[in-house]
Amino acid sequence: MTIKSEIKRRRTFGVIAHPDAGKTTLTEKLLLFGGAIQEAGAVKNNKVKKGATSDFMEIERQRGISVATSVLAFEYEGIKINILDTPGHKDFAEDTFRTLTAVDSVIVVIDVAKGVEEQTEKLVEVCRMRNIPIIVFINKLDREGRDAFDLLDEIEQKLQLRVTPLSFPIGMGYDFKGIYNVWEKNINLFSGDNRKNIEETIEIEDLRSPELDKLVGEKAANTLREELELVHEVYPDFNQEEYLNGDLQPVFFGSALNNFGVRELLDCFVEIAPTPRPKESSTRLVHPDEKDFSGFVFKIHANMDPKHRDRLAFVKIVSGTFERNSPYLHVRNGKKIKFSSPNAFFAEKKQIVDISYPGDIVGLHDTGNFKIGDTLTEGEEMHYKGIPSFSPEHFKYINNADPMKSKQLEKGIDQLMDEGVAQLFTLELNGRKVIGTVGALQFEVIQYRLEHEYGAKCSYENLNVHKACWVEAKDPKSAEFADFKRVKAKFLAKDKRGQLVFFADSSFTLQMTQSKYPNVKLHFVSEFEKSGSEKKNY
Repeated sequence: MTIKSEIKRRRTFGVIAHPDAGKTTLTEKLLLFGGAIQEAGAVKNNKVKKGATSDFMEIERQRGISVATSVLAFEYEGIKINILDTPGHKDFAEDTFRTLTAVDSVIVVIDVAKGVEEQTEKLVEVCRMRNIPIIVFINKLDREGRDAFDLLDEIEQKLQLRVTPLSFPIGMGYDFKGIYNVWEKNINLFSGDNRKNIEETIEIEDLRSPELDKLVGEKAANTLREELELVHEVYPDFNQEEYLNGDLQPVFFGSALNNFGVRELLDCFVEIAPTPRPKESSTRLVHPDEKDFSGFVFKIHANMDPKHRDRLAFVKIVSGTFERNSPYLHVRNGKKIKFSSPNAFFAEKKQIVDISYPGDIVGLHDTGNFKIGDTLTEGEEMHYKGIPSFSPEHFKYINNADPMKSKQLEKGIDQLMDEGVAQLFTLELNGRKVIGTVGALQFEVIQYRLEHEYGAKCSYENLNVHKACWVEAKDPKSAEFADFKRVKAKFLAKDKRGQLVFFADSSFTLQMTQSKYPNVKLHFVSEFEKSGSEKKNY
């Protein structure tokens, strides 16, 4: 097969939502349709020993939340689908933002009872900024929830999207009868039994036909006719070009838990979603069908398999083909590296692949060469742009709780920081280690993973820091900079890459420092790479 036909059959997308909207359950059901798994385990049900396939960190199984981004792939009707299931929890927003740099489109999951929630707003804003095509899936229709039109209005107003329903619910909660598929002009009846044959749909070409009354009852049929008339009057017709440009967002209704409305979503997605898209680099726009390979690391995960202590760097392929055992240039290090066992994923199952195409995600075994944002090419010197790093908002001293295990602790902290879970700072004055995170839950995850994956115990002490700022001196030899370093000695630290960082204990201190030392610049974003253009958006 040619590279062009392989690109044509690739769809790489992310699933995003507020925690608990049913994101991981939807991902599971998509895999079920792809025949990739035999049974789906809803995240919440602790009675069933089978956890959700995409939640493979122990802490996720215990809490029923996703804290790491999983990469899953399956084939459906000749199309190769790559799903990136992102953490919904706000403390892990940074991981989700980075993942959004690796997808070509997204599915946003919204809870029918709760509507648009805060985390969804933030994530959709990032998608809009990048013009990523969005499909909305309104979930949990088998429960009592809000009126469909109210929800569509809220999505338009809060998320500033222009929506068009491609399926529509018949009743809701206790009265939920099924879904009319506007896209395919058929009805899928709901039996409330998620083990039923999920293929059952009934063609209805003409909504006026009496067959509709027979199927759902006269009252529900008349309501559906009225509502669909309103849909056609109020909402624009679906236009694929507008969707691909990020100007129009199709909406589907369903219940992921009951496997309902998921096939409609998947069938339409396969038909309309974008194939791998070009990506901007520091030097030029790179197209997927170019001959030469290029890709970038958007995530690093230590201990995917606790038995082997392995670290995997997740690489999104942007152009050309990635071949096993071929040497590729690690642009930041200036070295060529060969990969003898690149992995493709299916949740916990990994398999070694000989060749991968644009849109695919490859896991490369990493001994510490990679950082998030690194670019791999066949020799061209360029960096892919736009992988954000945020200034942490929570700070704690980290102490070794088991002096016999200091080596394990050091190794564990080192590897977890490379994953981008948090940032590590070392105080200049006394060498104490400080961990900075975007959200408070990350401290728990670090503590848990250090103990269970590295056999090291740590304890924390609070540290009162308002913001960590990266320091840039216009003239490092100036008397002003020397004075700054002397006066602020207690508040200076180095980050993992040896850059100087200033800990301000309040916004007032920050203002005073900036006015007292005008030639010392304080930055809120540490650059992963040399591009500043996209950083301003965050």
